[in-house]
Amino acid sequence: MSTPYYAPREHSQSSSEQIRALNDAFRTQPFIGAALASDELVITRGVADYGNDFADRAVTAVRRFSNFTEDNDPYGEHDFGSFDLDAVKLFWKIDYYDRKLEYGSPDPADPALTRRVLTILLAEEY
Repeated sequence: MSTPYYAPREHSQSSSEQIRALNDAFRTQPFIGAALASDELVITRGVADYGNDFADRAVTAVRRFSNFTEDNDPYGEHDFGSFDLDAVKLFWKIDYYDRKLEYGSPDPADPALTRRVLTILLAEEY
C-alpha cells in the first residue's frame, strides 16, 4: 500500500470540520491490534526497530496528541502531527483511501467512501 494521490482539494469549512471530527475519532480509538490487522495502522520499520514498548508508547502519544497549530494543521483537519519520544522526533499522518485501500478517497469527509490509515514514522523517514 502506498500513499494515495490526492487531487488538489478545496474544502468548505463544514467539510474540514467533518474531516477533523472523523480524524480525531479514528486517531483516538484504542485500536492497536485490530488496526494493524486491518491495515489501518502502519508503524514504519524505523519505529519498529526501537522495539514494541517504544511503538506502543508512540501510538499512545498519537492518541493523546492535541498540539495542533496553524503551522502543523493549516486546514484544521488534524491529519498530521509531530512529537518527540525518548529524544526521537516522530511524525504521524492520516491518509485517506477508497474502501478497498487501492486509491485515494474521492471524499475524505464521507466515511462511506473512505478508509483512514494512520502512519507513525521517524521524522527522518518522511
